[in-house]
Amino acid sequence: MKKIEDREQLNHYLKAYQLEFIFNESLIEHLSLYSFDQGEDICSQGDSSHYLYILVKGKIKVFTTSLEGRKLILSFKNPLYLIGDIEYVQDIDIINTVEAVSPVIMIGIQYQWLKKYGSDYTPLLQFLLETISRKFHIKSNFFSFNLLYPVEVRLASYLLSMSFDESDAQYGGGLSTNSLRDVADLIGTSYRHLNRVIQHLCTEGLIERTKDSINVTNREALSTLANHNIYE
Repeated sequence: MKKIEDREQLNHYLKAYQLEFIFNESLIEHLSLYSFDQGEDICSQGDSSHYLYILVKGKIKVFTTSLEGRKLILSFKNPLYLIGDIEYVQDIDIINTVEAVSPVIMIGIQYQWLKKYGSDYTPLLQFLLETISRKFHIKSNFFSFNLLYPVEVRLASYLLSMSFDESDAQYGGGLSTNSLRDVADLIGTSYRHLNRVIQHLCTEGLIERTKDSINVTNREALSTLANHNIYE
C-alpha cells in the first residue's frame, strides 16, 4: 500500500462518484488516496480493522477462509465499492480477505475520524445503510446458488474476472498455472476435476493453456458459458 499525496486527484474521484455530498468538510480533510499493487492484499480476514476504504479504480477479489483453511470466492468488485463498512458499524475484525486483481486506487479514512465527525452526519449514515443492506442481500443470494452452478461456469466466471477489468481497458492478464490449487479451493472443487474442466475448455477453444499460464482466447463464448459472470 502506498499513500498518494495528490489532493487534486482525490477531489477528481470525489466529484466523479459524487462522494463530496456524502462526506462533510471535516471528514473530507481526513480523506486520503491509497494505491495497491496487483496481487496485494488490501485487508485480511481476522485482522483488526481501522480504515474505511472506497474503491475508485481497479478491480478487487473478495474471498473467505473456513476454519479448515479452505478458501471460497465471494465476488469480484469494480468501483464503487466499500471495504470496512460492516466492520466499522459492528466494531468487529475484518470479515473477508480482499485482494487487488489489477492495480487499485482507494479513498481511505480512519475510523477515528468517522466516529468524531460522521457519527451523526445523515448523508454518510444513509450511504452506509444502503451499502451494507445491499451487501447482505447479495451475500444471501450468493450462498444460495453459487455451488449449484457447474464447475465449468464457476471457472469461466473466475477466468473472466481475473483476466479483464471493465474500468481499465489496458488491463489484461492470464491465470498462473502455479495458482491452480488455490483456484480449485476458491471455486469449490477438487484440483483433479479443475484440470479436467480446463482441458475441456481448451479443446472447445475458449482458453489456452501454456506451461506458465491459462489465457482466454474466446472471451465472448466464455462469457456466454459463465452466464455473463456469476461473480460480478
